[in-house]
Amino acid sequence: MLLSRFGFFLSGLLCLASIMAFFFIGLNIGVDFKGGTVVTIRTVEAANIDQLRSTLGGLDLGDVELQEFGSPRDVLIRVEAQPGGDEAQQAAVTKLKAALGEDVEYRSVEVVGPKVSGELAQEGILAVVLAIFCVLFYIWFQFEWQFAVGAVVSMLHDVVLAVGLFCVIGLEFNLTIVAAILTILGYSLNDTVVVFDRIREFLRKYKSMPLADLIDFSINSVLPRTLLTSVTTLIALTSLYVFGGEVIRGFTLAMILGVLIGTYSSIFTAAPVLIILGTNREGAKELAKAKPVSP
Repeated sequence: MLLSRFGFFLSGLLCLASIMAFFFIGLNIGVDFKGGTVVTIRTVEAANIDQLRSTLGGLDLGDVELQEFGSPRDVLIRVEAQPGGDEAQQAAVTKLKAALGEDVEYRSVEVVGPKVSGELAQEGILAVVLAIFCVLFYIWFQFEWQFAVGAVVSMLHDVVLAVGLFCVIGLEFNLTIVAAILTILGYSLNDTVVVFDRIREFLRKYKSMPLADLIDFSINSVLPRTLLTSVTTLIALTSLYVFGGEVIRGFTLAMILGVLIGTYSSIFTAAPVLIILGTNREGAKELAKAKPVSP
């Protein structure tokens, strides 16, 4: 019970800090959501970023950002969305290539118009909201409404903390990160359902045990399984982050942060919500149809 209070207090502080980071720092919105052009090039020798910035800055293309992408020879160029739609975007790419010359190898060119970026942003938000609502009804159907509220609170907690961390570290927020968030929600939900199933089992088995003690007992009984799953997942993700290359590094970093947040929330956020809301022990007994999940 003491740890649950500590968990609620810590989660509240972290969520408040995440919301402040979102409003005062903001997300590093990628081209997928704000429109523009992303060009990845490889130079013959180590790229002179200052010289490239000076060259491209005189093209009158608005805000142009350059950064090393992996090796010193690889450069990532971001150009803001051009007024005039897709034709203006393509014209900007042509002007960019003419300025860089033929000695540059073009690894990738991505152009996203303002209209497309707006649709992608709406669809990304809709995907996350629909996922949360589907989880609400699924948990409500399988358990009780108190369990559903606990699961949704845990998922909202995960999303808020993840977005806050993305703001702080400056991770580019694009469609890949939205996919990572949805994956994080699924991973966190899996841990939460395992804990809830064990609580439901013990509600039938220990009818006179105080609810707070029963929840602590349930969490402790599945804790080895939860930690082992998280550790093995983190080992795989860390390997991908180190050796997987620059293309999937953002997605992998988002997943690493999400696994840590999801493991924390399934222990300190989802189940302890039941202490506040309470639960119908007879209802839990009648609704229990599945076999208990082994630790």
